Amino acid sequence: MMMILLAAHVLSAVFWVGGMAFAYLVLRPAAGALDAPQRLGLWRRVFATFLPWAGVAALVLILSGYMMMFGIYKSSSNAPAYVHIMEGLGLVMLVIYLYLVMRPWQRFKKAVDSGATADAAAGLATIRKIVAVNLTLGVLVITVATAGRFW
Repeated sequence: MMMILLAAHVLSAVFWVGGMAFAYLVLRPAAGALDAPQRLGLWRRVFATFLPWAGVAALVLILSGYMMMFGIYKSSSNAPAYVHIMEGLGLVMLVIYLYLVMRPWQRFKKAVDSGATADAAAGLATIRKIVAVNLTLGVLVITVATAGRFW
């Protein structure tokens, strides 16, 4: 069972953090060459597909993480510090994701759908900053997850 939980946990992290890295480091620069309506429409379609999958990944990460923590350490108080760091940063990432989906994404989507290009562009800039924060946290979590046991 632990092998399945670990695989689900790692694959979910790869999808969520890797998806953000791809969007931020590859798609964003490539989409910059498009005119505003095309670029904003592209991002609207990208987020409409990615955000629900990122939500699934976040849910799998949280559930598998707690199942592994309690399966291995029996209680959170027995878990090493690096596990608590992963847990804390993961929960912060989840809160940031939920905020992104409930506020900036909704405003961006509405602006794009109504043709309010300036509002949509401002919304996209906000989303970009939020993704940059969560991507940074995700890389930090991966670093802690892989190196933490050696501290």
